[in-house]
Amino acid sequence: MPLSPLPPDSPVPLVLGSASPARLKTLRSAGVEPIVLVSEVDEDLVVAEALERHGPIEPADIALLLARAKAEDVTTRTESPALVLGCDSVLELDGQIHGKPADAEEAGARWRRMRGRSGVLHTGHWLVDDRDSGGATLGATASTTVYFAQVSDAEIDAYVATGEPLRVAGAFTIDGLGGPFVAGIEGDHHNVVGLSLPLLRDLLADAGVGWFDVVNR
Repeated sequence: MPLSPLPPDSPVPLVLGSASPARLKTLRSAGVEPIVLVSEVDEDLVVAEALERHGPIEPADIALLLARAKAEDVTTRTESPALVLGCDSVLELDGQIHGKPADAEEAGARWRRMRGRSGVLHTGHWLVDDRDSGGATLGATASTTVYFAQVSDAEIDAYVATGEPLRVAGAFTIDGLGGPFVAGIEGDHHNVVGLSLPLLRDLLADAGVGWFDVVNR
């Protein structure tokens, strides 16, 4: 997708390499209207190859690995200078990582394990400055502890039947139908939605870009 040329005093264009409506909404609410260009990364393949090369990988690093793969994939398909942001979220529970459930049965089983307990939602962020050949490429992971309510079997079944848990990492949302089942969090609430605004601001600063350089709404 070609990006339209912008005059020198215009905001720096930001490309979001994600199909997540929640990430897009988070950026828009903060005054950033990104260009959306969804990555074509095979996540399972990326993780499998990394495990084969490096052995066991921490959950937070898995999220960062996938975020980087997405950002780099999208960067190869942008035709005009821009900042490219890739993100990926995984839920860590009992030392294991969980992305989107494969089906309703898996979503229900996962909720029966999560209820009344806590997990850590890791979101990897990778930023590529594609505006010149020497641009920055850097990333970091934000981690937020999520406390789940002691929900009943009937509530789990009804929630899974909505289809929402199948569309999101960890099988829950905090800003949607799953909100009533999240009893509390420790950390950045934006991160649970899938994009940490404070972390993005830090990454932009490290790349020499001010927050209001990308605000365009």
